[in-house]
Amino acid sequence: MSVPLFIDAITLGYDTPRGRLHTVVSDFSLTLPAGEIACLFGPSGCGKTTVLRAIAGFEPLRAGSIRLGEVLLSSTERHLPPEERHVGMMFQEYALFPHLSAGRNVAFGLRRLPRTEQQARVAEMLALVGLADAGERFPHELSGGQQQRIALARALAPSPALLLLDEPFSNLDGRTRERLTQEVRGILQRAGQTAILVTHNEAEAHAMADRTGVMHGGRITHWLERGAV
Repeated sequence: MSVPLFIDAITLGYDTPRGRLHTVVSDFSLTLPAGEIACLFGPSGCGKTTVLRAIAGFEPLRAGSIRLGEVLLSSTERHLPPEERHVGMMFQEYALFPHLSAGRNVAFGLRRLPRTEQQARVAEMLALVGLADAGERFPHELSGGQQQRIALARALAPSPALLLLDEPFSNLDGRTRERLTQEVRGILQRAGQTAILVTHNEAEAHAMADRTGVMHGGRITHWLERGAV
């Protein structure tokens, strides 16, 4: 079940060899209601992926806090491990296991469920992404767009409270990217999924997000509502 995300004045960075803090993200705040899709938009190096990594639990906070619903994920005193955050991730690389069928790829995060529940959830996710008949096919037998939809189905299968998408369409050609961004938005909306997309592509931000935070130098300079990018 999706829940709201609260990011309160976080600072992210790393220590230099001289012991000084090099700040990558400074005083960053975001409130994302349940079921809404937000985008962090900006050039490479502006800090958007670092924010995503902090939400996922891969970067410690130097200040501020991150909450998902009622759960404190990160602060300067607390750091919940990534595997306990109920946060799903979808990357630039599809990262599908080549030796597993599409259905078994989707089932990978469901290993704790009884087999019958796994099968039902896999069938539900494959239908959601429009690939109900592709469960027995292997990744090399699928197009790039189909592989990306299988990756999305795998990310959604464990019912994450929040889904993070890190430049998920960058490896696709322009026409496929344009079509798939619209499709993925529809899939996330039908699932009621809270999500954050990171991209430096204006068309993706426009097609995917309910609102877009424009980033520069580790800060959000302004927000744009859907249709205004």
